Formats: sequence, structure tokens, C-alpha cells
Amino acid sequence: MPRTHDDTWDLASSVGATATMVALSRALASQGPDALLDDPFADPLVRAVGVPQFVRLLDGEVSLDDDPVLNRKTRIQQIAVRTRFFDDFFTGATDAGVRQAVILASGLDTRAYRLQWPAGTVVYEIDQPQVIDFKSTTLADFAATPATERRAIGIDLRDDWPAALRKGGFDTGQPTAWIAEGLLPYLPPEAQDRLFDNITALSAPGSRLATEHVPDPAAFTDDRANKISERWRRLGLDLNASDLFYQGERSVVIDYLTGHGWQVTEYPVRELYRRNGFEFPEDEIMATFGELSYVSATLG
Repeated sequence: MPRTHDDTWDLASSVGATATMVALSRALASQGPDALLDDPFADPLVRAVGVPQFVRLLDGEVSLDDDPVLNRKTRIQQIAVRTRFFDDFFTGATDAGVRQAVILASGLDTRAYRLQWPAGTVVYEIDQPQVIDFKSTTLADFAATPATERRAIGIDLRDDWPAALRKGGFDTGQPTAWIAEGLLPYLPPEAQDRLFDNITALSAPGSRLATEHVPDPAAFTDDRANKISERWRRLGLDLNASDLFYQGERSVVIDYLTGHGWQVTEYPVRELYRRNGFEFPEDEIMATFGELSYVSATLG
């Protein structure tokens, strides 16, 4: 079903199911003696969402090793590169003295629980109320406690989330570390600009931001989206990427941020694969992601 301006979802449907799929990949990458990640909360969260196909993948009852993209090695390396980048971004920010962090569209992100945060750090998570409530309740049921002060803000990013963030205690006078991970394709082009405008308006000098950058602002064509949908169906997801991604011309992230006072550093994904000791898989679908870069920016 195509997106609408007021649509909603849970973690087993629509955009929410893709967040659970990302947590599934983190859970798989955290399995075994040679695990690439250490996210002990991803597995129980995915099981609590209860999508049967995902649980079978966790338990090794389903193998997709014949698929060049969905096979275990490719998937866990891809999520390891992505997760390590954003983990390292927060570590670098706090090492530089930043004590306020915001995770936008936080989904099943568990960084507030699993990273080592310096004393006095406050981590804000923003997502739809039902997503926030599910994760908070589920982790509390597992006796998981945040590693620092966590303030969960249940609000849709299409609403006045800056006001809700300030009401939750956010301090616009101190530098902030922001991440928008895996979010931008799910925003209309004008909403992407509005997101970065709001972040900039809320940020004190020295604030930092990490997100993704695709040099072609129309990268997710119908053809590419259909190929992604085919892969999702193999995972058991009855989703159409064309319905979830907002297409059309949009601002180029690096150019937009630079034009709004941010000093931007680009990290091409292929370079990050090499830094992590991985070989980038050459596949038609992966080629789309091979064009992607992760970016880290500082407000001057």
C-alpha cells in the first residue's frame, strides 16, 4: 500500500517491518564465536515483534545462502559496516565532549543500552509512539537498562518533533550528536530538507550529524525498487519498496548540509568495506548501495 501523509505502522508492517529487518541483520551479525557485532538486544526484540519468517532465520531454520545479497555473509558484513560507522560516530562525538545525542526514527536501535556513554550523556530517541512504547516495554521485560539517561520521544517526524524534543528537556544551547540512519529514502524530498533545517536550527555550534548520502538524488527508481522488493519477498516480507520509498529529485545531502553551515566528511561505502577487511560484493542490487557514502558533519 503506497505511503500517505498520515499513515502509521507497527514493527511488523510497512516501514516498521524494514526496521525489524535491520534489527534481524544485527542479531545475525551478533551470533557465534566470531560475531561481527555485539548487540545482545537485537535478537529478543526481533522475537518479540514475532514475524515468523524472521524468527526462523534467527534460528537457522531458513537458509538464503543461494542469494548473492541475502546470504548470511553479505548481510552481516553490510550491517557490520553500517552499524560500526554510526557507533564510531557517537564514540567520536562523546570523546570530543558532546553529551547530548539524538537518534531520529530510532526503531529498534539499542545504542542507548549497549554503547559506553560518558557520565552525564543524555540520549533522545524519536519515533512513532507505538514503536517507542514497544521497544521500551520489551526491553524492560528483559530487565535491560539503558547505559545512560535515555529519553524516548514518541512522535512522528511529520509532526512538530522539535517542540516535543524541547519539551522533553533537549538543550539547544549545548552541542548535539545526531544520527539519521536508514531514514532518508522514506521521506518525501521536501521532508528531507525540512529535517535538516530543523536539525540545524536546534544545533549549537560544534554539533555533529551522521547520515547517508547517495550522489544520485533519484537513485531509487521503480526498476531498482522492484528488485529490492523481490529480495524482501524472499525474506518473507510482503512489501513493495516502490510504495515505501519516496522517489523524485531531492537535495543532495552533502551539498545541502554544506550550504547550511556544516563541514562534511564523506566515507564511500566501498572504502568502509576495505577498512573493515571486507570485499564489496558485486551484484546488481548491491551496486546501488555501492554508490552510497556515509557522511559525518560538524556545524561550524
